[in-house]
Amino acid sequence: MATLIPPPSKRQNVAVAEKAREQQDIDTIPDHLGSVRVHFFDQSTGKPTGAPVAVPVADATVKNLELLLNTLQGNDATERVPYRFTFGADGKAIDITNDIYRTLLKPGLKTTEDTITLQYTPQAIFRVRAVSRCSAAIPGHGEAILATSFASSSSSRLATGSGDSTARIFDTDTGTPLHTLKGHTSWVLVASWSPDDATIATGSMDNTVRLWDPKTGQCLGQPLTGHTKWVNSLAWEPYHLRKETTAIRLASSSKDATVRIWDTVSKRIDLVLSGHKSSVSCVRWGGTGTIYTASHDKTIKLWDSTKGTLISTLSAHAHWVNHLALSTELVLRTAYHDPTSTNTIPTTPAEKLAKAKSRFEKAATTDSRIIERFVTASDDLTIFLWSPTETPTTTTTNQKPLARLLGHAKPVSHVTFSPSGQYIASASFDNSIKIWSARDGAFIHTLRGHVGAVYMTCFSPDSRLLVSCSKDTTLKVWDVAGGRLREDLPGHRDEVFAVDWSPDGRGVGSGGKDRAVRVWRH
Repeated sequence: MATLIPPPSKRQNVAVAEKAREQQDIDTIPDHLGSVRVHFFDQSTGKPTGAPVAVPVADATVKNLELLLNTLQGNDATERVPYRFTFGADGKAIDITNDIYRTLLKPGLKTTEDTITLQYTPQAIFRVRAVSRCSAAIPGHGEAILATSFASSSSSRLATGSGDSTARIFDTDTGTPLHTLKGHTSWVLVASWSPDDATIATGSMDNTVRLWDPKTGQCLGQPLTGHTKWVNSLAWEPYHLRKETTAIRLASSSKDATVRIWDTVSKRIDLVLSGHKSSVSCVRWGGTGTIYTASHDKTIKLWDSTKGTLISTLSAHAHWVNHLALSTELVLRTAYHDPTSTNTIPTTPAEKLAKAKSRFEKAATTDSRIIERFVTASDDLTIFLWSPTETPTTTTTNQKPLARLLGHAKPVSHVTFSPSGQYIASASFDNSIKIWSARDGAFIHTLRGHVGAVYMTCFSPDSRLLVSCSKDTTLKVWDVAGGRLREDLPGHRDEVFAVDWSPDGRGVGSGGKDRAVRVWRH
């Protein structure tokens, strides 16, 4: 008979509890350290704000640093802006999460004799509330819903694409269908609103692209024909790059290994980008005029959107490249529609172009340079972070990735940048989501909770929340900074293939195998 270990005595239990309590105690900041000199720099311009200021170490918390910086900028109490502070050390940026003592002084990175240089970036002033309930379940489609996309300007219109060969437009305020877009003869794989909300483009397995008027639901002319296999992805030309005398253009990528640039007025092919050897899974049109394509031939290619010439081929992945995302996608999608501003929408074409251009430049500017990064996800279980635009005045490209992001145990199906440009989220068939730093690719969190493959994720416009859809029939809302689950959203009766968070932050739209569109609100 085996000898049984006696249970711990009362004294042992008390000692264990006391030790655990001591480990949980929060470190107090010593009160004998005096002051430290802090100098603030704007991360986007690299320019200093005021002179170095002596701050008591005991009071050098993030909240007090925000108050001090707002005072130096002359902001009133009603105009105070929340900021995020980082410190650069050995080429890496360290976030000041609580206070300077625990982040820099205690680890020995700095002393009270040094002048500490802090870079600051403004945080989103408006807050998006986590969606917590299903406000509408709208039937209509006859097969699985494969794509969902909110209008660029509001959350009241949602476009969907389905396996029943139709696309539909829904009024999410009333929970009713508005228009059925009939014309395709096979699955509608992608639906995309133009930046000015004037047109919806759909791509299908019938090898065509169709353009629709969202107000009437009517097809605008004949389908755009030219691809010999189905259309995988669509990307509109950024609004600020269009010329007043020409129509806005549209890029489509296909399984036929080509990308075609269309004139949306004449319905003719403007350019054909051929060079990939296999299906082009994703296309994105950058704000600097570069077109990015990802392919099953394991490469990413960069193209000049004006001449149609190849700029660079990036080879790093060892398997299919499934998805590609830009760091400026939200501002390119919304153009002159600014969900964070209460200002009226510009009325003249010149004002719209100027507003769209200023929003893009503000989002893409780092250290006085316009830097548009992108991230790629692959079946080789890896993610690569790229920074191709080395300088704002030349077209030189960095052939090597900025970082290789490892950790997923199965193929990575989807990646996306947060609107703030601070985070990257990756969804994988290993049932998990991972959060990474968009600055250097450093791992931050693993979000676990799904019990099936995660197909897609989408950030809220303020970058604080993330919604994910999964094979397990649920959506989940996550707190990005804390790495924890905020809301579990059951409701779908089968796999959820597509999800989108409206640019104004007021709602989430989802669709999947149960053929019903669901709208989620707070």
